[in-house]
Amino acid sequence: MGVMEIIGIAGSVSLLAGWRLYLSIFATGLAMRLDAIPIPEHLQSLDVLANPWVMGIAAIAAIAEFFADKVMWLDSAWDAVHTFIRPIGGALLALAIVDPSDPATQVVAFLLGGGAALTAHAGKAGARGVINASPEPVSNITVSSAEDVATVGLLYLAYEYPYAAGGIALVLLGLTVWLILLARRVIRSFFKQGGEPADPPGG
Repeated sequence: MGVMEIIGIAGSVSLLAGWRLYLSIFATGLAMRLDAIPIPEHLQSLDVLANPWVMGIAAIAAIAEFFADKVMWLDSAWDAVHTFIRPIGGALLALAIVDPSDPATQVVAFLLGGGAALTAHAGKAGARGVINASPEPVSNITVSSAEDVATVGLLYLAYEYPYAAGGIALVLLGLTVWLILLARRVIRSFFKQGGEPADPPGG
């Protein structure tokens, strides 16, 4: 497996960890135990994710996140708590993917993995704050469910097709940047409308 494929996988996994850290860990571990994902010899350090204890803790956390993410405003509180957890998790996942015999590459992977996870987290949290402004819960549940499905599907694609992992990472990065810009635009529009003076009586 070449350097670009490894970077693509690390980037994809880190970005997805910014959306669903626990689901990313559990889904990867489960797929490895079921031999659904043929992990190359170079990535055998990911075997720790198939450990029953790691999978059990990740499964409990993923279930809690699954329900918390479907409740308006509770999902924003959950995101706030995970502002530091998801970037660290994404950084550690990226660290497990790169060559352990190259310290310089590991440092770069750790920093970039954490940055990618933080960026994805910011996009998710910002977009969810915008969606929460809607009084109906359907949009929140729909978007959250789509994130669950996309996380599992994109994880499988990244591991199964390493050559496509770089493209997946770029798509995820583009989507994340778009979500951040969208949330920023909506928030600025909201504060701008809130700062406009009220019309005078009879005007």
